[in-house]
Amino acid sequence: MTTQTRRQFMTTLSLAGAAGFAGALPLQAADGPPEITTVRFVKIPGDCLAPQYIGEELLRGEGFTDIRYVEKPGNALPESIARGEADFGFDFAPDSVAMIDRGVAITVLSGVHVGCIELLAKQSIRSVSDLKGKRVGIPGFGNSSHVHITLMAAEVGLDPSKDIDWVVGSEKQLFIDGKIDAFIGVSPDPQELRARQIGHVLLKTAVDRPWSQYFCCMLIGR
Repeated sequence: MTTQTRRQFMTTLSLAGAAGFAGALPLQAADGPPEITTVRFVKIPGDCLAPQYIGEELLRGEGFTDIRYVEKPGNALPESIARGEADFGFDFAPDSVAMIDRGVAITVLSGVHVGCIELLAKQSIRSVSDLKGKRVGIPGFGNSSHVHITLMAAEVGLDPSKDIDWVVGSEKQLFIDGKIDAFIGVSPDPQELRARQIGHVLLKTAVDRPWSQYFCCMLIGR
């Protein structure tokens, strides 16, 4: 029978999101109970948090009896952990890099999953290069969507600061209304737009290189 120590837990939590663990693996007897039995996760909207809830059963198997979820807006997640208001949370990899560069006291512990991001565009746009001169929606400058599209554009030789017309606002609604040409979608937005036959997927990080070779979300802690 497979066993794991508490030190192996972070790796198991990462794998749980992909493998769909239904229950906790048994503790190695020598590891003993945890010194602290309370753990707090940042809770933000989105289907990406599925591994976090699967991990709850693994944590209980490790001896954590009080598992809490602290509700915070996504852009406040790293600072909330740095201030000690929560212990762990999921964050986009580029956001974590930017926060660490700013001196926010967080540690990236593990990759969690890949492929939750889709770059959606109107039908006439057939490649990332076609975004030159187009209107691209973002929630705000420096936001993860802005960073991801900037990286995608730069990877094909575009100058994001000059070649893209950035439009700040509610991206999905702007796209539906025809006021922007492309935006980054995360579940359930891509599924909804496909069902309504609005636009198409220009790039999907689950399958399109080089993005499919990297983790999307990371598990961060203090």
